[in-house]
Amino acid sequence: MSIYVGNLSYEVREEDLKQVFAEYGTVKKVQLPIDRETGRVRGFGFVEMDSDAEEEAAIAALDNAEWMGRSLKVNKAKPKTDGGGGGGGRRGGDGGGGYSRRY
Repeated sequence: MSIYVGNLSYEVREEDLKQVFAEYGTVKKVQLPIDRETGRVRGFGFVEMDSDAEEEAAIAALDNAEWMGRSLKVNKAKPKTDGGGGGGGRRGGDGGGGYSRRY
């Protein structure tokens, strides 16, 4: 299981997050996704702890807690789904081309 941590400061580092969650148990892993275009943290992250009990304690204590000037959103992470393809282009109709023909 993993914990989702949202509404993070853009200044947060993995070590910062690890220290906060370490108060509730052993932190196995911290992930902070980075925005490809800006190179900065995207404002959310994921924390894995040693046991479900530790994760539950951290969630209970830290959800809506004020940290680094932000009110954290902390809950169980939802599993990533393989939804397959995201949005394609337009299809059908007159064969495409970006304009409509008039006859």
